[in-house]
Amino acid sequence: MSDANVRIPADARDRLAEIAAEEGLSLRSYLARLADTLLTPAERAERAEKARAVLRKWNGYDPDEHEQAELDAELDRRMTEAGAV
Repeated sequence: MSDANVRIPADARDRLAEIAAEEGLSLRSYLARLADTLLTPAERAERAEKARAVLRKWNGYDPDEHEQAELDAELDRRMTEAGAV
């Protein structure tokens, strides 16, 4: 595998290096592991659709776009509220 250079602010680099060191990893290894654990937007959408299909099959749950937007807004509101506590 070839390496690539990524330009980020020095403070971000230092923070990531500190986190990596605490886990016994080099920054390179830490970033490679992090990249392997994160999902792309397309992967997240695919996973969400699979979850919706399972819910539809299991209990008939199938919100339309409007209902989904309302549920997302409610979750955002609750997350904000929980963070303010």
